[in-house]
Order: sequence, then structure tokens, then C-alpha cells
Amino acid sequence: MRVALCQIPVSSHPEANLGRVRSALTSAREQGSDLAVFPEGTQVRFSADLRAAAEPLDGLFCAGLARAAREFGVALVAGVFEPAPGRRVYNTTVAFSASGDLVAAYRKIHLFDALGQRESASVAPGSDLVLAQLGGLTVGLLTCYDIRFPELARALAIRGADLLVIGSAWAAGLFKEEHWVTLVRARAIENTIWIAAAGQVPDPGEPATSAPTGVGRSMLVDPMGTVRLDLGPAPAVCAGLVDPEETARVRSVLPCLGNRREDVFPGLSAGQAHPAAATP
Repeated sequence: MRVALCQIPVSSHPEANLGRVRSALTSAREQGSDLAVFPEGTQVRFSADLRAAAEPLDGLFCAGLARAAREFGVALVAGVFEPAPGRRVYNTTVAFSASGDLVAAYRKIHLFDALGQRESASVAPGSDLVLAQLGGLTVGLLTCYDIRFPELARALAIRGADLLVIGSAWAAGLFKEEHWVTLVRARAIENTIWIAAAGQVPDPGEPATSAPTGVGRSMLVDPMGTVRLDLGPAPAVCAGLVDPEETARVRSVLPCLGNRREDVFPGLSAGQAHPAAATP
């Protein structure tokens, strides 16, 4: 399966972001992509009023994503915001098939209450692991800060994920970019799995005082931890091949998942993985 990393700037205007999605899908289709991966919060940048922007999964923004997937014939994964109880929102990753059907929705489990930030003040956490069938592969969904929690990636891997998809808005900071690259590669290596990670880059049209949205560094990493694609810090769309046969070859000589000691470490990967989205 060919997977396009769609490293786009995200503005405070959802309609502008839908236009950028469509432009990126044009490039993804030209590159023969079966799946396009977009950043966390593709709908609107984090400095915007998330509560005002939040929509149900059958709202205008997701409808626009569905139309785009259907028109271009490319499955896509992107970040949106849903209304949540207590005047908060869910930081949700949605997955649409190439026919425009919503096949999965993952609400971010781990909220970024760290390094002086408190995502939980405006975002409510999810609690379900989610797998989606996209382009003939089983795809496990994660979002940004989730990458720091190896148990989530492991749980998705042992439940049959062929590919882990991670959308992010990874902000700059001391050692932050180094952490991102190291963690994405580590999750691939320890689970002998493909990872497609797509990040935001700054929008030059937004005020300089707006909160930063991401350093880019979208990556496609193979099951040995080799970085097949690294998009750097600028807007870009680039596709690479995800080959499940390569996963099988790596696991035949490096059976990390098969060598797990669940008798010593029981329950570390417990939890139900949900194969599809709830009906909006």
C-alpha cells in the first residue's frame, strides 16, 4: 500500500484547511497513494476557539473530508474536534475509506499535561483503542502525545495492526524534535511495525503571536526502524510504500512480539480494540 504523508500548515479557518486537504490529496493521488495521513487538528489550529470549532462527526468539516476522499479515491486519516461534556472537546482522529465512508474515530487517550501545557483544560480524554481497515491494511490510530506511551502502540500491534498512524502538532522546545524522531522510531522498532506519522507545520498567514503548531518532521518508518521518508520542516506531500511482507521478514528473524513474557508481565496490553467508529 502506498501511504502519503500530508504535512500541511493548519490555519484558524476550517474552510481554508479543507482546501489544503484537497490540494494535498491531489498530490497524493498523483503519487499513486492508497491512504493519505494528515496531522492532528487538521480542522483548526490549537490557538483557535476549539469549542466553537468543534462539530459532531456528521458535521460540515467531516462531510468535506468524506467528499474529498470519495472524489480523489484516496482513503484518509485526519484530526478533528468533537463536542465533549463539560464545555470541553474531544481531540479525535477520523478515518475515511476511499469511497468516503467513516470507518473509525479515535479520541486521543493521553492528554498533553506537561512542559507547562494543560491540554485537559479544554480537551476530554478518550478511553478506547481503535483499529481501522484502510486500503487493505489494519491500521492502529494514535495522536501526538500518545507516542510517549509505549503500551498503546504495543496493544494495537498485538491486536493485529499492520501500520500505526500518528497525527501530531508537535511543538518546538528543548530536545522536543529529538524526542519526536526517537520515539517514532522506537515504537516501530519495539513492535516491528510500520509507522506513518504526519505533523503540522507553521502557517505563515497566522499572527506571529499565535501559538506554534508543529515542527513538521513527518516520517514513514519501517519495522526495523529505518526512516524511509522524513519531510523536514516545510509543507510537503510525499508517498512511500508500506509492505506487510517486509514486516513478516523482520519478525521471522526478530520475533520481539512472539518473545513477550505475558506470564511475567500480565495485563500490560489489556483493553478492547474497537474496529470501527460509532454511528455519528
